[in-house]
Amino acid sequence: MKEDLKEGKTDGGVLTLDVFQNDKEIVIKSAIAGVSGKDLDIAITNDAVTIKGDRKEEQSEKSKNYYYQELYWGEFSRTVILPEEVNADEAKATLKNGVLTITLPKLKTKKKVEIT
Repeated sequence: MKEDLKEGKTDGGVLTLDVFQNDKEIVIKSAIAGVSGKDLDIAITNDAVTIKGDRKEEQSEKSKNYYYQELYWGEFSRTVILPEEVNADEAKATLKNGVLTITLPKLKTKKKVEIT
């Protein structure tokens, strides 16, 4: 599998994401139009998020004479390594108008202490 990733091959489509943070949380957003919540699997640990899903084509038009065929149908996945640890138990996900938003509260950690 690692060799496939180096060559740009995947087992499915790859999600495009926006990942940003503020003082209290990390937010991940992805446009996943055509996917229902029941077709999504989101796994969260303290330092990573994996989003998997399946975009099902409602009607197969394989016999048509396409000019362009750019929409991706089928399984997709993406794993994001987070810049800070988060509280996975308090994470929230919403799917609205084809946009998935995952909000991850940051863990409160102690500030650095220097010892001389």
